[in-house]
Amino acid sequence: MTQIRPVSDLRNKFSEIETLVTERQTPIFLTKNGYGSMVVMSIDLYDKLTDNIESKLDEADIQAKNDPTRYTHDEVFSSLRNQIKAK
Repeated sequence: MTQIRPVSDLRNKFSEIETLVTERQTPIFLTKNGYGSMVVMSIDLYDKLTDNIESKLDEADIQAKNDPTRYTHDEVFSSLRNQIKAK
């Protein structure tokens, strides 16, 4: 279940929040004045969420170094839009 807490809980109930994010491996959404302010999660969960992204970015950097082809913003997003429409 999604945990939504006021940002003041980060200061006032830090131990409780720390336990929730580490044991449940789920993020906690913090609000300020009724609006979303930030998300708190364990380092392990952050690593799981970003690990694939980091490796894909590293892969793209290597490919960019080895391939002189460059695309404009319009070319990239036009291609992506066409791929989405085709599905």
